[in-house]
Amino acid sequence: MAEITTSLSIGQVAERTGLSVHALRFYEREGLFVNPVRRGPGGRRVYSQDDVDWLTVCVILRASGMPLPALSRYADLVREGAGNEEERLALMRGHQAHVTTQIGRLTESLDLIRFKVGVYEDLVEQGDAATHQCHAPSPSADEERTPLLGHEAVVE
Repeated sequence: MAEITTSLSIGQVAERTGLSVHALRFYEREGLFVNPVRRGPGGRRVYSQDDVDWLTVCVILRASGMPLPALSRYADLVREGAGNEEERLALMRGHQAHVTTQIGRLTESLDLIRFKVGVYEDLVEQGDAATHQCHAPSPSADEERTPLLGHEAVVE
């Protein structure tokens, strides 16, 4: 059976990926596409579903905080094909460690926010509008203290 190649305009790809037309052009200039972007009869960019799928990966990696140089290196490795899986693995493991650290920090932030929400819910329930001091919850003995949770917070 013949392979069907999807022909999508830059506007359609922007809509499907959530990237702006400007960002798509930037990604092309920076060499972040795995395959060269094709041009139609009038010189307009023509994209395939494979391009959209690759861009979806790029969007997710960027949203997770992967820097453009790392994403560019990853695109280079994918473009090179088989034989560099160890380097791809190392790149992904490094980014995985970064995201894991980021999740830990966000979890700490969420713990503080939940604590503050509870304090304000109690104050609103009591009808007490006076300014109160409250402290962030103390981490358990086996958790590492961070500067964020180690300071006194004033209810404002």
